[in-house]
Amino acid sequence: MLVDDNPNDNFFHEREIKKNNVANIVISMTSGTKALAHLRSKKGNKDPHPHLIFLDINMPDMNGWEFLQEYNTLDKELQSQAVIIMLTTSQNADDKAKAMKWSFVSDYITKPLTKDLMKGISTKYFV
Repeated sequence: MLVDDNPNDNFFHEREIKKNNVANIVISMTSGTKALAHLRSKKGNKDPHPHLIFLDINMPDMNGWEFLQEYNTLDKELQSQAVIIMLTTSQNADDKAKAMKWSFVSDYITKPLTKDLMKGISTKYFV
């Protein structure tokens, strides 16, 4: 799942994910609110839950930090099914430290998502 308010970034990242056979299904959400609604709809549902969530920090409506606060209230079973990686333009060390304080945030990387980054993520979290 891509959670980013920039449709161009979502388009590019989705294309890279599919082109490199990292995932068969990519869900793009343009807001944290929509992404949380989607995740909440998966509780007790047989549809696949996202195994990987790429989360941007700077978004209107609900930013990445607010998303993480709300995500923390989700059922722990739903939380345990996803690897969350902050995917942002921010290279601020304070942002990285803030993100990594959340136990369910696995990594912090800067845009764009590249073939090498995806290979590293696949190897680290899914092999």
